[in-house]
Amino acid sequence: MTRKPVSRLMVDFQQMKDFSENPFVVDHAEGIYLWDDQGRQYIDGLAGVFVVSVGHNNMTVIEAIMEQLHRLTFAPPLASTNPPAIQLAERISQLTPPQFNVVKFASGGSEAVEAAIKMARQYQKQTGHPEKFKVIATYGSYHGGTLGALSASGVEARRTTFEPMMGGMVHVHPPNFAHCPLRLDAGQCAISCVLQFEEVIRREGPETVAAVVVEPVMNVEGLVWPPASYFQTLREICDRHNVVLIYDEVITGFGRTGTLFYAEQAGVWPDILCTGKGMSGGYAPLAATIVSDKVADAFWGETQARVQFNAGHTFAGNPLACAAGLAVLDYFESRQLLAHVAEVGPYLGQRLESLKPHFPAITDVRGLGLWWGVEFKQDNTSGVARSDIGRRIERAARERGLVVRGAPDMVSFGPPLIITREQIDEMVERLALAISDVL
Repeated sequence: MTRKPVSRLMVDFQQMKDFSENPFVVDHAEGIYLWDDQGRQYIDGLAGVFVVSVGHNNMTVIEAIMEQLHRLTFAPPLASTNPPAIQLAERISQLTPPQFNVVKFASGGSEAVEAAIKMARQYQKQTGHPEKFKVIATYGSYHGGTLGALSASGVEARRTTFEPMMGGMVHVHPPNFAHCPLRLDAGQCAISCVLQFEEVIRREGPETVAAVVVEPVMNVEGLVWPPASYFQTLREICDRHNVVLIYDEVITGFGRTGTLFYAEQAGVWPDILCTGKGMSGGYAPLAATIVSDKVADAFWGETQARVQFNAGHTFAGNPLACAAGLAVLDYFESRQLLAHVAEVGPYLGQRLESLKPHFPAITDVRGLGLWWGVEFKQDNTSGVARSDIGRRIERAARERGLVVRGAPDMVSFGPPLIITREQIDEMVERLALAISDVL
């Protein structure tokens, strides 16, 4: 067959036969706005995919990359590092609690989580527990597309194509009190769910469990997060059974929820923290596995001891990517971006709440920082239950010049952190038109 130029690609999670008939081709961008190849403007209500933290065409970041571009674009990853990588690791160490002094860079969140899982297993072997290999995660979590990260994920739709998954992965129920199968209230649901970790560790055998990995705020599950007590209890359980606690903060890291990392709000820190997405503002592939001294010390020794971390990626710690990461942090500080998120985030929530009287199909509005979701009851006007209202609103929003993320019964927002109140008003107005189109 003769393919159109766009159909030569495979776009993520898209059926290219349909996509190529009406392709969405982004041509250029500025601030919170995108323009397609036909000249149509859109509000980027998802910051790409929670990535464009400091906005499109940010000259502070671009100039830093250009300066680095003329100096060094690549260093031999097997034999060296580079000044931007050293400086970025130092900055991250300064921005995290004292026990975090080691950073392993990666190109994306999947790599960062995969590295954390490998690191937890190798750590257990090198500290005298070679039989500890299992990893416990939650159903509804999504940790990435590489095989290890996908195996830890608990999203059935993402896993089934590639099963069987990597062995040693165990799952427990997520703390989704909005849809608790036991009909428990939020507090009871959190207690019930966190105690499952203890029970599963006991039944699997504490001597076989290497790590627990959780998303502090669950994306695919529907933008839900448990109370601080959940993390406090989970921390105690992991300490009691010598289990490495891993936070997947690939989305929540770098300001999305109003603090640099969500662990600050939880009041409980993991042994390994994975981050990415907004870390480089979308200007270069960059992620990180941030390692506590407790874990990192097991990888520090004489060459002949062979205790180094046995994993790496070609573009991890790339000087251009790390220069972008440093510039993003500079921009955060110079523009007091976290304070800005604390101011406009609740305003976005209020504006979304204001839609409820106009659209009875809205059942809930929830979020934190600049990450919000609107949940809908399923459309049954045709007499046949529909389970794709969120995705239909996503498509309608695109026609109205707004990019959002649609799930079966929800649409969610994660705009660039630089968004203003006036732009939030514009975004919500376009959403209201899209909801009207669908309902």
